[in-house]
Amino acid sequence: MRGYLLIVVFIIAKKCSAEHLNTDLILDLRNEFGKRYSLVFMDCYKEVYKISKASNWKVERFGDWSANFGLKKNKEWEDVTSLRRKNLGLNTINMCFVLTDNDSVHHLTDGENDHIDTITKVNFPTMNHLLDYLNASKNYIFTDTWGYKNNNSWNGMTGYLVRGEVDIGGSPMFFTSQRMSVVEYISSPTPTRSMFVFRQPKLSYENNLFLLSFHKYLWYGSVSLLAILFIALFFITFWEWKKIRLENSMSVDSTVLRPNVSDIAILIFAATCQQGSHTELKGSLGRIVLLLLFISLTFLYTSYSANIVALLQSSSSQIRSLDDLLHSRLSFGVHDTVFNRYYFSIETEPIRKAIYETKITPSGGKTRFMTMDEGIKKMQMGLFAFHMETGVGYKFVSKYFQEGEKCGLKEIQYLQVIDPWLAVQKDTPYMELFKIG
Repeated sequence: MRGYLLIVVFIIAKKCSAEHLNTDLILDLRNEFGKRYSLVFMDCYKEVYKISKASNWKVERFGDWSANFGLKKNKEWEDVTSLRRKNLGLNTINMCFVLTDNDSVHHLTDGENDHIDTITKVNFPTMNHLLDYLNASKNYIFTDTWGYKNNNSWNGMTGYLVRGEVDIGGSPMFFTSQRMSVVEYISSPTPTRSMFVFRQPKLSYENNLFLLSFHKYLWYGSVSLLAILFIALFFITFWEWKKIRLENSMSVDSTVLRPNVSDIAILIFAATCQQGSHTELKGSLGRIVLLLLFISLTFLYTSYSANIVALLQSSSSQIRSLDDLLHSRLSFGVHDTVFNRYYFSIETEPIRKAIYETKITPSGGKTRFMTMDEGIKKMQMGLFAFHMETGVGYKFVSKYFQEGEKCGLKEIQYLQVIDPWLAVQKDTPYMELFKIG
């Protein structure tokens, strides 16, 4: 706290008589209004200060001095000034709170509609406890925005702080470089996060499951196996066909596989699709190769089908960054708040700017700012990314989502700001008092 008048009187006495020590020391002081005061100190040391410009002078007794014992410090003296002067004596402290809904002023403490103006309702009791601790009177001022610079002037809560109309902002606000030059930040009482939240899309929405079922090297191995079996069948068929023609030149059984590319290819294709064929090889070697063909393809078919079923129930994990989100086929929505509209519109980073211009406010289309209730319902339907304050948003998620639907939620940070902090006037005399409170 700033002391408007601080007097420290040091009396250094060497070989002085007692009557010199009892002599009244009269100090003529002039305050800022030009009035004349006379303070009488009788061998004691005191500090004089004001709580505010309009308040009366307050005197603190530091200690007494005597020739025999020197300076004797007051037992009740506290070295830390902010602790010593924390009693503001019901002096009025002006606080500003941000309410985006006019009805919130009637529900600051009853818990009703706690998803509206949440950060203000959370901090309202805390700020009241702070002023009760300081024994200060309260004066509330409400505004509808945290305050942004417009035409070299500040509006909202920041404007009140800059003009000195309030002592402290009761609603925490984001820590920005512009505000740092005009206000002081003291603490972050309510950590909060705003993110894009969405249900991970099904894997089939982003990928071709028919190719994804096998790793590429497994595909290479499967094709190589079929090629080897095709070549083996071709030579075995050619050899058996030649043997049959030599043994029985009159007629050939129609069920014997002929040594041509088309017949062998159709046989392998039928085996791949788990279908039979009316042609076959009659020799032992040929039957062994056919058995190997059908067993191999049965295992491949079973594995492929099982992977397809598993992948159909899986969610994609390919959307990990804002760039992935921008190039995905998801629709977008943003919770309609003052700070979301402002911070989305001033983004200059290329990816974030592209999201705002193409996904949130597309040219010729409707802007995608919406209520929390509407955004959460669309997010539940899937293929929709909703930017929201997670603390409030997950309350609606619990209301609408089934337990199984919550597991696939994914978060991606968009706003480049840190947690909101409480702000006070620049160079306020109450800075340390607010910090220790």
